[in-house]
Amino acid sequence: MIVAIASGKGGTGKTFVSTNLFQALQKSGKAITIVDCDAEEPNVAAFIYGHDISRKTVFQHIPEIDTKQCQFCGKCFEYCQYNAIVFLPMANFIKVMEDLCHDCGACSYACQYKAISETEKPLGVLKTFRVNESSCFIEARTNIGISSSVPVIKKAIKEAEGQPLVLLDSPPGISCPFIATVSFADYIVLVTEPTPFGLNDLKLSVETIQQMKKPFGVIINRAGLGDHAVYEWLEQNNIPLLMEIPFDVEIARIYSEGKLLVNEDKAYLEQFLNLYKTISHESFRQ
Repeated sequence: MIVAIASGKGGTGKTFVSTNLFQALQKSGKAITIVDCDAEEPNVAAFIYGHDISRKTVFQHIPEIDTKQCQFCGKCFEYCQYNAIVFLPMANFIKVMEDLCHDCGACSYACQYKAISETEKPLGVLKTFRVNESSCFIEARTNIGISSSVPVIKKAIKEAEGQPLVLLDSPPGISCPFIATVSFADYIVLVTEPTPFGLNDLKLSVETIQQMKKPFGVIINRAGLGDHAVYEWLEQNNIPLLMEIPFDVEIARIYSEGKLLVNEDKAYLEQFLNLYKTISHESFRQ
């Protein structure tokens, strides 16, 4: 089972939820893997510790066109679905735009004159940490200057392939990194807050997930902070409310010190274990 913890905006508490859920489940004896898919700014490592067991570099294959071999037939230009090749036939000019290339290999396949070779460009790093005998943590981290974290995210999720239970700490928003993460999930947990901004971004997330036909539920973090509009909207749209986390100074203090709530308060340990049971039930029901 793969569960993605996501949000329509940053700062709602998805990492807070994912790390505490991971800790609660691994303390209960479950074999579990958490993947930090927020590859542009991963921070799960601030709360989950483990022994570093592997480090892998993620590469992208970038095509290079040898203009001495090229016959300027334009086949590679026609095959490229991402507009990553600039082709000016009248000027015998052709060039690959690295930032638009998706490493699909279509141009190499199209070329009949062996004018295209490939070089490896490092995109990021995957680190795997062993937390205990049955649990581990995978961190995806994109190199500075890389335009898209999607290839690194996909490789990180693939590293967790075959594990019985996987939590994906998703990137914020609803852009390509979010889509790349939640598309692998069997169930999606959306974390929001009871404010106008929280509700607005929750609506955008829900619209996106509904188009993907994925089962999901909502956690309201900082409950009691704002108004009741988000509760009314969830009820009107028959969206399950999985859990409420109160707006509490003590919770904020524990989190700011890099500690996990489930380690500090047994009542919350039980709540997060119950959250997993609710997710399992909702996933099966939907």
